Amino acid sequence: MTTLEFEQIVALDKQAQDSITPLRAVELLKEGNERFVEDRRLDRNHHDQIKQTSTGQYPFAAVLSCIDSRVPAELVFDLGIGDIFNVRIAGNFINDDILGSLEFACKVAGAKAILILGHSSCGAVKGAIQEVELGNLTGMLDKIKPAVNATKAVHGNKPHDHPEFIQGVARTNVIMNMYSILQKSQVLKEMHDNGEITLVGGMYNVETGNVEFIES
Repeated sequence: MTTLEFEQIVALDKQAQDSITPLRAVELLKEGNERFVEDRRLDRNHHDQIKQTSTGQYPFAAVLSCIDSRVPAELVFDLGIGDIFNVRIAGNFINDDILGSLEFACKVAGAKAILILGHSSCGAVKGAIQEVELGNLTGMLDKIKPAVNATKAVHGNKPHDHPEFIQGVARTNVIMNMYSILQKSQVLKEMHDNGEITLVGGMYNVETGNVEFIES
């Protein structure tokens, strides 16, 4: 049995990973978030999982999320050691290094789904809207500017502290980066087109813990 069958909490092995379809991978993320929100998380023995994963890893998904301390992916989706690849960068955007990491996660290591996870009250999004300039942060926030401009084109030029505008930019940023993966990675596009992986987005609510999924 595997962690994801819930009868015995153990780490994923190759056989279990192979049995998970891309659609099932997304369902597992949704089910885990539901348990998290309802505070009925599974009881895992992390020491056992450390031993079980010491000779290999077989995650079922890769999650690209923000570095925000309130959005720890393994907790948000009620997962254990070895269940997902966890990629984090402020503003959860794509660059060449992250694309390479996702290519490894899926093509080499067998992950079946990629989730781009944004969140409410995102500091990086607020910084991009406010055009904050500070060392290397300036160039990083520029990566979120396309989502700011796209949101302005639809909703108008709202005040930089307008909650709905901030949320709109964060959501647009998720969607734009979902499509950027398919535009900028031939490896992942071919896997997606062949049905080997699926690509979804999500918005985490820092007040409720709930993830709203955005299907590609």
